[in-house]
Order: sequence, then C-alpha cells, then structure tokens
Amino acid sequence: MTDTIYALSTSQGRAGIAVVRISGPDAFLSLRSMSKDIQIKPRKTILCDLFTKEGLHLDRALVISFKGPNSFTGEDVVELHIHGSIAVIQKTLETLSKISNFRQALPGEFTRRAFLNEKLNLAEIEGLADLIEAETEAQRVQALKVLSGKLGERAQEWRSMIIKAMALIEVTIDFADEEVPTDVSKDVKYILTHIINDLDKESKSINVAERIRTGFEVAIVGKPNVGKSTLLNAMAGREAAITSEQAGTTRDIIEVRMDLDGLPVTMLDTAGLRETNNLIETKGITRAIERANSSDLVVMLTEDGETLPEIKNPKTLTFISKCDEGNQENGLSAVTGFGLDNMIGSIKNELEKTIQNQGLATRFRHKEAIDRSISKLKTAKKLVDDGPTSYDLVAEELRQTAYTLDELFGRVDVEKVLDEIFSSFCLGK
Repeated sequence: MTDTIYALSTSQGRAGIAVVRISGPDAFLSLRSMSKDIQIKPRKTILCDLFTKEGLHLDRALVISFKGPNSFTGEDVVELHIHGSIAVIQKTLETLSKISNFRQALPGEFTRRAFLNEKLNLAEIEGLADLIEAETEAQRVQALKVLSGKLGERAQEWRSMIIKAMALIEVTIDFADEEVPTDVSKDVKYILTHIINDLDKESKSINVAERIRTGFEVAIVGKPNVGKSTLLNAMAGREAAITSEQAGTTRDIIEVRMDLDGLPVTMLDTAGLRETNNLIETKGITRAIERANSSDLVVMLTEDGETLPEIKNPKTLTFISKCDEGNQENGLSAVTGFGLDNMIGSIKNELEKTIQNQGLATRFRHKEAIDRSISKLKTAKKLVDDGPTSYDLVAEELRQTAYTLDELFGRVDVEKVLDEIFSSFCLGK
C-alpha cells in the first residue's frame, strides 16, 4: 500500500459541510501542497485556506490529521472539512488527483486498509457496515454490539478454552513416560461440552440477529373485505394497498417496510382467504397462506371471532375488525384508529420476546463457521472416549476448530468474502 487514496466521505450532493478523507504515506504531503505554511498538528483541528496546484484559492476549511498507526486505517490520515457545495467538492477532488501517487479510493478501501493494518477485525467491520445501514433503534444497538468487539471477545474465550483442552491432550501425547496425568478425558470433555453449548446458543440466535438486520415479517390475514388493506394503509400512513368492497381485490402480497417503535418490520397485506374458482385468486390465497405460516408473526383479522384453520403459525394475534364504535375488547378500527395502539403494542411485545434470544453473531457467514466448529468439537469429544490411542486425532480436530473460529475475524482464509464485504461500503469508508 504505497499509494495514497482519497474520497468524499459524506453524502454526494449539496450540504453545509463535506468531508474529504485522505489516507496513505503521503497524506500529510497533500496538506503541505494545498496550504501555505501550515503547521500540521495531529489530532488538532486547524482552520486554514486551501489552494489548487496553480495557486487558486479553493476554500477555507477545518483540517484534522491523524498520525499512523493511531488512525482509523492505521496509516497517516487527513480529513478536509470543506464547504459542501458541489463546485468546492469537485475542485478539491480534482486538486488531489493531480498530486503524484494519489488516486481515488475504491468502495470500502479505507475500511479494508483498517483491516489489513489490524485496526478492525472482519466481524467488527461487518458491525460497522450494519451501523451505517441502520434504520431503526434495534439495528443500531445490534450493530454497535458487533462493532464494539463483543463477539471477538467471546470467540477469544472459546479459543482459549480450546487451547487449554489441546494442552491437556498434547501433554499426554508428548510426555507419556513422565509424571503427568494420563487420564485427562474428564477435564477435556467438560471443556468441550461447555464450548459446544455456548456455540449452539449462538448458532440458534443468528436467525434473530438476521431478522433485526433485514426486518421481521408480520402477515395480516383474514377473509375478504375484513379490512386488511385498510389496516396496512393506516399503519403506513399512505395508500400502500388498493382498498375496495369487491372481494378478491388483493391477490398478490403487498409489502411495506416500517419502523415499529424501534423495530424493523415488514408488514404483509395478503389475499383474502376464501374458496374460489378464480385461478389467479387461488394462487394468491395459496401464496398468502404459505407466507403467513413462515412469517415471524401473524395478525389475524376477523369480524365474527372465528379463526382461520389454514393458518398454522403458532405466533398469531387475533383482533376483531371494523369496531368503529370502539366498544369491543381486542377490537380494531382502521378507520377511526380504535385499537391501533393496542395492536401495535401487542406486535412489539411478541417481537421483543424473540429479541431476548439475540446473541452476538449476526450473519450467515458466522453461522457457517460456528456450525463447523460445533461439528469438529463433537467429533473430538467422541474421540476422547476412545482413549489415549485417539488423542492425536483429538488434537487435530481441536486445531481445526481454532482455525475455523479464526475465520470469523479474518485471520485466515477469508479472501473469498473480503470483496463482498468491502463492496457494501461507500467510497469514503
């Protein structure tokens, strides 16, 4: 990494302030070439005038510099806080492009350099990506938890326990003729059981974390004309679905993503459930049933209190619809708003019960590594029962487990995922 990179770190377009980030061995050179007699003071904010290569006054800016390795990327870093007009931004980037050995950063390249310089591990980078994309409070909290390195701390505990088990096994192999314990099986199995249980909990919780990242699905179901589309529109605050007194108006699933008191939720308006000879409507009904039964939660609307036997989802909330007079327990009126707060509160309570099972791992990539680790540890535990003659095999399984856990943080064999992860960042990250 002998070249120096630069990019706009704030959003494209006109703004009050724009930040241009520069990182690399010649980052400080850019300041000296753009500002006359500047005294660079790392971690100190400096107000100075910036000039083009030809000496044209470019802007008056606030400048912050960071001396590597004490920076985000681990390299020398400069941030130019300039006025956010399109003309100033373009001229600043153009001026930087004319400096020898400078080039515009690729998407995610600043963060990639932070990874290569061991400022962030891969799991923390994924947390950073999630934090940038966070739209709800639950997503923000989850992303910060990953970015703070809690998953790394937990994995380091597992790795230390694996190394302890390896030490017990290998001391038996290497010093069989010395005065060392010859039967370590009980201690090793205890350690492996503890790690397996921890990893199993993390594996099962990843589905919850993934839902927080992508949004919980809540399906609204009921018979035709029970008020499903009207309810969706009331929750969305706009005409997201067509409403009509004619049965069968909704045939395909309509999805509306929203922030439900801090939780990311995708509400699904589904086709009215009834018997029909219309082929298209029948397909819509079949799809509605399948989607509702696979959703995180179902809101069932009914006028007569009867439930729908087609819906098998155990997480189902039932409400009496069209209670415009507002005098029905568990009643709901999308027209007057009666019962809406109660319904939203019930949805939130159910989803929060799910969030209680949230762990530290958040992505399918994490699950793959964790599940492979569990498999290897179970194999090792079974081999321990075969006695000292199998301890060589036990030690190898434990080494492979430690290697697999390292994949979580990018220490080994992660080139196949690097490009995908870093490509999700903007140029300035």
